[in-house]
Amino acid sequence: MKKPSSPIELSMPKYLWIPYLILLGITLGVAICAGVFAAPVIFHADDLLGGGVLTHYQEGLVMTQIFLKINIVVNVTCVAILVAEGYHFIRFYRDQITFYSAFVTVWSGFMFTLYYTPQILEFQAQGESILKNELFQKAHIASEWDFKIFVVALTILLGRYLYRKIV
Repeated sequence: MKKPSSPIELSMPKYLWIPYLILLGITLGVAICAGVFAAPVIFHADDLLGGGVLTHYQEGLVMTQIFLKINIVVNVTCVAILVAEGYHFIRFYRDQITFYSAFVTVWSGFMFTLYYTPQILEFQAQGESILKNELFQKAHIASEWDFKIFVVALTILLGRYLYRKIV
């Protein structure tokens, strides 16, 4: 079993390793910006612009468009994680924290983009009355939790690699 001789040595060459870490960082930044900056501003637009500008349903439509664009980045990142971590696994550069955080990141990322987003789009196609539907509310809350899990797992994955590079 081949193991790195130092914390800095990794199985991928630097010309692949550096873009991979940058992609993880960009995705984390995009996800945090969507959840921390965009969502609160969009869903509290009345406080900024005065009442009656957008309905809650319209605010949701705007936020959905943001997430549709974010989903592209999330899917690319999940594929990159699968390739990179699969390569590490095959080369016996194995670390439990990295493995599990990568697994959770990919799982929750694809759940968000391939399950929850299409489901919410279907609900939104039914019109504004869907906001009162209990099934929609539960699906929306589940998608929020899934996205939070994605952000935490991605943070752990990126943090683990940065920790291994520093220590």
